[in-house]
Amino acid sequence: MRIVSLLPAATNIVADLGLVADLVGRTHECDWPPAAVASVPVVTRAEFDADALSSREISQSVGGSAHSGSSLYTLDTEALAALAPEVLLTQDLCQVCAVSYESVTRAVRVMDTGPRVLSLEPKTLDDVLDCLVTVGDLLGVRERAERRRADLRGRLAEVRRRTQGRPRPRVVAVEWLDPLWPAGHWVPEQITAAGGEPLLAEPGEHTEPMTWEAVREARPDVVLVLPCGFPPERTLTELDLLTSLPGWDELPAVQAGTVWVLDGPAYFNRPGPRVVRGAEVLAHVLHGVRAGDPVTEAEARRLG
Repeated sequence: MRIVSLLPAATNIVADLGLVADLVGRTHECDWPPAAVASVPVVTRAEFDADALSSREISQSVGGSAHSGSSLYTLDTEALAALAPEVLLTQDLCQVCAVSYESVTRAVRVMDTGPRVLSLEPKTLDDVLDCLVTVGDLLGVRERAERRRADLRGRLAEVRRRTQGRPRPRVVAVEWLDPLWPAGHWVPEQITAAGGEPLLAEPGEHTEPMTWEAVREARPDVVLVLPCGFPPERTLTELDLLTSLPGWDELPAVQAGTVWVLDGPAYFNRPGPRVVRGAEVLAHVLHGVRAGDPVTEAEARRLG
């Protein structure tokens, strides 16, 4: 089956199901697993060089926010048609995080043979894991997908077991730096599973910008910095957007040395199987508890 994935998380799912050999097209941001997807043709490009822009400039370029406005992606419709996909995996959850669903449907309408289009719209942890089965069913490997979902659910249950009964630190997760944006959707559930109390966002919530005063009033015990699409190295270059804010040093998290820079794209921003690893990372961050493989500095870096 010829598969094109227009969503990094969907590419992760295809690989997780052992079908990466069927992947004939991907986006320029589909980067996991690296060796498996490196040779897969790319059918998108960025509208601008995000590496050359600040968080504020990126936000303004996509319509003034990190979750609405125009997409960062442009779809190469000619390249897509030439690949003749039988299945096209996309999303309509965020206009910035992937090719817009409207662009995909326009491209499909002009193709000679229309592929089956599956739009993934997960908002919670259960939704994310259920996407494995949704995709697996479409691709003819439902039983394999159900086994994988059960394995991931088991790992989440182990995270909850290992953090059960411990004091629950109050946690603010920052998904964008300028403007400040709290991490919603499945991230509050990742925090809860790892033994924390999420602040300023509810499970499944499509969040909006927050004021710095709201963060100060929340007085978090832990601050997680995991900007959407930014690897830790990029986040560190803009960290002064947080640390220079008035009253930063007065936050309980700063005074306790519990501010962490995390790999957002790998474990928190994208609704793929690796969100479970994100919960395991948080068990280490919040409680020093090991669940799964040891947490590396590349996954979680403590400031100070």
